[in-house]
Amino acid sequence: MRDTPKSVMMFAAGFGTRMRHLTQDQPKPMIKVAGRPLIDHALDLANAIAPDRIVANLHYKPEPLLAHLKGRNVRTIVETPDILETGGGLRNALPLLGTGSVFTMNTDAIWAGPNPLTMLQDVWNPDIMDALLIGIPPAQAVGHSGKGDFVMGQCGQLTRGPGVIYGGVQIIKTDLLKTIPDRAFSLNLLWDKMLTMGRIYGVRYTGKWCDVGHPEGITLAENMLRGAHV
Repeated sequence: MRDTPKSVMMFAAGFGTRMRHLTQDQPKPMIKVAGRPLIDHALDLANAIAPDRIVANLHYKPEPLLAHLKGRNVRTIVETPDILETGGGLRNALPLLGTGSVFTMNTDAIWAGPNPLTMLQDVWNPDIMDALLIGIPPAQAVGHSGKGDFVMGQCGQLTRGPGVIYGGVQIIKTDLLKTIPDRAFSLNLLWDKMLTMGRIYGVRYTGKWCDVGHPEGITLAENMLRGAHV
């Protein structure tokens, strides 16, 4: 498929406030699951598609991440003095990411199943899509009690509502970022513009997924990776 994204944006700037004591001295992506930092689990997925560029945005306690990523195939950008949120962070990183559509991924989820980036890559059609999101069926979301973020139609087109949970990985075009005046903003603003044009689609994930958003999520994710009943 033409316009296949060649860059991956990894969101690693958040405060991790729900992780309580675990983020007092380190950023959330350095929290270990199954003996490895969350950022390394995400990097495994990103490196598997052999992108031209991987960029990570940092803000909260960036020093441990800077040291951990030094010498690896990751370019970092520290947001200062304020955190820019997902939309502002992506726009701020565009000089490093290059032109065209990009993968974005959260760094606080663990996946058991196929690589979500590969799944998106196989379906991406820029002629009809401005964004393509991984959707997690609630039954496959470990430790997640929400009813979902999007309704997925038969052709994969998304609308807001209970249905699938956004798994934190997507392909997205970046052109519309320049239309948002705020410096710090959520990618939800970009999605809203795309939704009105009917150009957001989704892919239903076929494995299991665990959002490590709280301390209990570490054990849930490790059990999921071991194939234990969760």
